[in-house]
Amino acid sequence: MNAAITKIGPNQEAMLWHGDCVNFVASLPRNSVRLVVTSPPYLTGKAYEGDLSFEAWYHQQETLIHLLADKVLVPGGSVCWQTGNYVTPSGGIVPLDSVLYELFTRRGFVLRNRIVWHFRHGLHCKNRFSGRYEVISWYTLPGADYVFNLDAVRVPQRYPNKKHFKGPKVGQLSCNPAGANPGDCWDIPNVKCNHVEKTRHPCQFPVELAERLVLALSNPGDLVIDPFMGVGTTLCAAVRNGRKGAGSELVDDYVRIAATRVGAALDGTLRVRAPGPAVFEPASSEPSFPEIIWNEDGRLLEVYLSNESGLAEWIPGEDADVALLRSDITRRVVGCALRPPAGSNKPILTTLGGGK
Repeated sequence: MNAAITKIGPNQEAMLWHGDCVNFVASLPRNSVRLVVTSPPYLTGKAYEGDLSFEAWYHQQETLIHLLADKVLVPGGSVCWQTGNYVTPSGGIVPLDSVLYELFTRRGFVLRNRIVWHFRHGLHCKNRFSGRYEVISWYTLPGADYVFNLDAVRVPQRYPNKKHFKGPKVGQLSCNPAGANPGDCWDIPNVKCNHVEKTRHPCQFPVELAERLVLALSNPGDLVIDPFMGVGTTLCAAVRNGRKGAGSELVDDYVRIAATRVGAALDGTLRVRAPGPAVFEPASSEPSFPEIIWNEDGRLLEVYLSNESGLAEWIPGEDADVALLRSDITRRVVGCALRPPAGSNKPILTTLGGGK
């Protein structure tokens, strides 16, 4: 169990264990950890994996999961295990999250989400579609309520001012003004050569990814650990948000980089990529029910309409002043409208509902 231990911060907010991950987890006090965010080796041939076989990898994962369940996690604690695909010698792929599912559930863990992390860059395959996602399996341990701070990780609404157009809530916002649930498919850039967070580690994940998990699944003051610490991204996300962080790593260079990055996270100088804009950006934050653009001679150019069926399209009739409104999701006619009076862009809705 000999390992060099580095403690960082005025209140020892972070601890780096320079040694084996199993020994690190075994050394932690009982019921001391609220959240685990980690990404174990994928058996991809990286130098830091050494000659680790699939069988040895499986045994290592089994031992860690046992220690987490039976000793270090608090009741209701969470585990986020980020994995990719193992490529067999014959070129087939094995989704490692499915291999580990049985190990987790055998120890009583409950799978809450399979989060797909989608990114745009990676190796280009010649004999199959190039891999552009990995999976974060979020498990919780029974025994108490688990932490889930949704409000801390909401993202901008796709239609931020969408309103109910009928019924008892007509005119009121139909979406949460604080933002949307980010869902279980996250489009976050991976850390490649031009990324502001890039270090020497070949498989570093972004702070934004770890930070979303830390904010949602732990509270200030909680201990967050990463048994496969790498260059300390999980610990940086923890200490940047008032948590304590601890992790283990075998590679000397990565431990040194992690110590520098965690120190920078604590003093506010860590370089972090700002969360990018949403993949879809509404052209305007103004309500879109309904907005119509007419040309100078009174003929229709465009219409935007939001309702409970999604966006609707305007279907002009023979008379330019009359049109049907059809949902682009359900393909049902949801209304009929007349051209608005002069000086107004609000049409007169004559009917709602209708047939297919």
